[in-house]
Amino acid sequence: MTTERTDIIIGLEVHTQLTTQSKLFCGCSTRYQDSEPNTHTCPICLGLPGSLPVVNEMAIVYAERVAKALNCSVQQTQFYRKNYYYPDLPKGFQISQYDFPLGTNGYLTVDSAGQERTIRIRRVHLEEDPGKLTYRGTIEKAQYSLIDYNRSGVPLLEVVTEPDLRAPKEARRFLNKLRNILEYLDVFDGNLEGSLRVDANISIAGGQRAEVKNISSYKGVEKALLFEITRQRNLLRRGIHITQETRHFDEARGITISLRSKEQEHDYRYFPEPDLLRVDPEPVAEQFREQVQVELPDTKRHRFIAQYGISDYLAKVLTASKPLADYFETVAARVDPSAAASWVVDVLQGELNYRGLNLDAFRPNFLIDVIANVNQGTITEKAAVEVIRTVLDTGGTPCEIIDAQALHAAPIEQITAAVTQAIEENPQAVDDYHSGKKGALNFLVGQVMKKTRGRADPTLTNRLIREQL
Repeated sequence: MTTERTDIIIGLEVHTQLTTQSKLFCGCSTRYQDSEPNTHTCPICLGLPGSLPVVNEMAIVYAERVAKALNCSVQQTQFYRKNYYYPDLPKGFQISQYDFPLGTNGYLTVDSAGQERTIRIRRVHLEEDPGKLTYRGTIEKAQYSLIDYNRSGVPLLEVVTEPDLRAPKEARRFLNKLRNILEYLDVFDGNLEGSLRVDANISIAGGQRAEVKNISSYKGVEKALLFEITRQRNLLRRGIHITQETRHFDEARGITISLRSKEQEHDYRYFPEPDLLRVDPEPVAEQFREQVQVELPDTKRHRFIAQYGISDYLAKVLTASKPLADYFETVAARVDPSAAASWVVDVLQGELNYRGLNLDAFRPNFLIDVIANVNQGTITEKAAVEVIRTVLDTGGTPCEIIDAQALHAAPIEQITAAVTQAIEENPQAVDDYHSGKKGALNFLVGQVMKKTRGRADPTLTNRLIREQL
């Protein structure tokens, strides 16, 4: 399942809520997440008779910004009515873009098995988000569902790929990179529930495609695709025809469930929205372009390598998240950039992930203090890791913890005495060292560490042992 296969064909439709202050066609607030149901509504987003939509200017600006970042050609756009009935769609149609999407023919490169692959972007377009259905029970067995229209009309940007993806893991990498770009552009807040949803289309050569709707996590996309590959292969192996259909991914059980047969485009009876004129996004966005100069992840990665002299691996990790890149630059402005990169990537990130914390839990000036203390020889690297862990677990500042736990590095006199004692107490290790056994030196270093309670500098300890031997 983890190996790329040429017979696997995957295309993604990624729906992203844009962080405008108001909805796409009315003035209702988009900050509905902590509100009571159906309190962020008006006649326009409820589709009441006689209400008229007006296009949100910033939604056009944000959409144009994303289309450019995805290397798309930007064109005049026309809104259409996409006609279908569903309870969360109060008007009985969705205002979307059809024949004239805002962006077309773009691409995004992703790292796949150590190689850069180009994934083509078919279209980038705007549409209004439907309301939210909450099922009482599972989607299969619920007796009824509740509808919250607070989300109805929120600006939704849809990015549609060509069927260029060849593995579930590759699809997850694509989504990670796309999310990263959206965060850099400051048009998206991934911390908000429902802010990014994915429809994944998958087929295996010789069969029809299935569309798995409304997957709310990248991990979920990968799991749903893995399940679908197994399901479709089993059907083909048994000679059963795969029908084109829409399926739901049950995250709790890790399976997909058939919802309905897949609609064709003509089923939606698209026609131009009569209440809205065509929009040319370029002049609209031009007035804001001078205010926003965005350095995208790939550009930032190349700059980090050139400016700070760090490896491509470290640069990739650091630029995979805008907050992480900003954090690193804050630290690198005060201490050696190579040390800053290593401590952020190799130590701090792991400790934060282990505890489920974000960067706010360990301020940049804390890491600056830790690295400075290591560089000055005040504490060892082992003690520095202990300082970070203690700050994250119990609070306090690095300097307070160093003093309270007596983590200061042992003076050379104490280390020398401990080395002499370790050599006298372990004649067998001394003989092993002289006979060329590699583990003997490490054993003696460990003995010194025990005697100094881990406060001896390993490099200095290693040198002193060699000298005495």
